[in-house]
Amino acid sequence: MRPNAAPELGLCIALLVLACAPGRDHDRAGVARTSAADTPAERPAPFDQGPVKIALVQYSGAGDYFQQWTNGARRQADAVGFDLQHYDAQADDTKQAADMKAAMESGVAGVIVDHGRSATMCPLINQATDAGIAVVVYDVKVTECAPKAVETAQNDADLATRVLDQMAADIGDGVPVGYVNPLVLAPLERRDEVWKRFVAAHSWTQSFAVGRFSQEVAKDNARLAATALRSHPDVKAVFAPYDELTKGTVEAIERNSLGSRVAAYGIDISNADIELMTRKDSPWKATATTDPSAVGAAVTRTLALQLAGQLGSWQVVFPGVLVTQAFLKREKITNMADLRAKLPDLNLTGIASAPWIPSVTF
Repeated sequence: MRPNAAPELGLCIALLVLACAPGRDHDRAGVARTSAADTPAERPAPFDQGPVKIALVQYSGAGDYFQQWTNGARRQADAVGFDLQHYDAQADDTKQAADMKAAMESGVAGVIVDHGRSATMCPLINQATDAGIAVVVYDVKVTECAPKAVETAQNDADLATRVLDQMAADIGDGVPVGYVNPLVLAPLERRDEVWKRFVAAHSWTQSFAVGRFSQEVAKDNARLAATALRSHPDVKAVFAPYDELTKGTVEAIERNSLGSRVAAYGIDISNADIELMTRKDSPWKATATTDPSAVGAAVTRTLALQLAGQLGSWQVVFPGVLVTQAFLKREKITNMADLRAKLPDLNLTGIASAPWIPSVTF
């Protein structure tokens, strides 16, 4: 069982992790850093016996975020020596449960559960860990219900705080605002807690709150937000804390010809998001983000360390950065490659790593 399980992931959680391998330095946040003295190391068991069979069981959803995340996980899996089988439920609870059962029955050594609902996945995660299968989850709340699983997540409270600080600086206090959040997944719930604090602290009037999670997230929420904006055209800004929600919000703002009066603020980034943010007269003013590809790779390395018996924490949190429209335009950033070059903090290769694990960059 997990000893002294930490509180739910949030703003006050420091960056934890990592390999307890020799020859590595750790900063005060517990992040393993490669030193000049590091030399290639032999792979520990079970990686010394050939490819290790694992499964990626995704809840998934529409949009670039999941595509980037999965690409990062796949590339890191290949580099570390995993034989990865991929299941994608596409936001279907019943299918994700069936996928998890199929993965367990296939004889895998470990499973990565990417997103999903706790009520659906916790019983199955417990079955897996009780059977000796290592489980790492990303953005699923399992602290209380699945104590043998390792939790990984973006620092959602910090991401929300970064972008809402910018929103507050832009629009001031005591103004009407809108909110687009379906509140169906752990990261959206964690971001909601920060939103509520900001609404109270800045005396904002929440004029509307809408949201739906589906395979057509942007389109579905564009319709919902457009209807809400027609009834509340006086709002100064809308917070939509997932980039597909933000895309839908931007479409809704523009559909109502409110681009010069209503600003949008989001979380996450991609090539398509950068193009949208930098488009002439775009209402999308800022987003807070990690690099989804780098996160997918880091989660995969976390499972490798767990299987090797070298993981030093039950929780791994990935830090993010603020990206404003003004910054993108000033630096002439047009894609993720440009952004990574300008914001090296997006590189997570020092997190959840060890000398024997080849890191991948994007």
